Amino acid sequence: MDRNSVTWVGPMPAVTTPFSDNGSIDEKAFAANAERLVNEGATGIVVGGCTGEFWALSNAERKQLYALAAEVMKGKGTVLVGTGAVTVDETVDLTLAAEKAGVDGVLILPPYFVKLTDDEIFAHFRDVDARVGLPICAYNIPGNAVNALSPALVARLSALDRVVAVKESSGDWNNYYATHLAVHETLRVFCGPSSVFGVPAVALGADGTIDCFPNMWPKGGVDLYHAPKNGEHARAAELQALGRRLTDLCTSGGRTLYPATKAAMDMMGLPGGGKPRRPLRPLEGEALKGLEQGLKALSML
Repeated sequence: MDRNSVTWVGPMPAVTTPFSDNGSIDEKAFAANAERLVNEGATGIVVGGCTGEFWALSNAERKQLYALAAEVMKGKGTVLVGTGAVTVDETVDLTLAAEKAGVDGVLILPPYFVKLTDDEIFAHFRDVDARVGLPICAYNIPGNAVNALSPALVARLSALDRVVAVKESSGDWNNYYATHLAVHETLRVFCGPSSVFGVPAVALGADGTIDCFPNMWPKGGVDLYHAPKNGEHARAAELQALGRRLTDLCTSGGRTLYPATKAAMDMMGLPGGGKPRRPLRPLEGEALKGLEQGLKALSML
């Protein structure tokens, strides 16, 4: 397999996992959010990743999401699901469940918490690759996973049979672009922090964007891909500037990205928000007030 083995392209938002009052996954809200995003121009969705709070879900809940996403998105677009875990056996178990559910591919980050060498990270992916059937998108997010997929390591991973893509979410433009240059002929390259530099990434050949902001940025979050792709340079510049301001708003003033995303969705009356799962806490007090004021200042409320 290589980049030509899949048709993944365009803006594929990393969707939230909404929870009911009793703490279970709110399937109706999940479906409504996914359908809204597709109607706004998303070419697919990424489920159970960082935005989807995978670390706070049981494996049974992760598998529930895989089946739900496949059902909701049938015939509507690509479905990638997060199956990354610390051990090979757990990653394989989740990936086989995703395959059984009928999704298009899986998003796998390196084992997290324990610091690994590049050889150990490569061996993890190699061992998973040998035991699964779905195409794999490798996921570089060292700020969360501790272990980084450097451009050189991604190039090594590209030789594995099932690895067909990479989501580069380091937040470092130089690392993103070096990864693109190293593997874009063999892997599909997706820009993670599109709210920060999605427009130049698309202009230079990114296959798509995978970001959380479309959840709380109607139309604009997916048009960060479509505008530069269609040569709408002025609109693309405006969207990128707004994306930068939204990023700053959601990560300052006592706010972190995922609770802020869900709070903004609630303020806008969009499905899929609600409370994050602990250890995350919903915004309150000055942090919540500041988000509301900031969104109003950006003409989003």
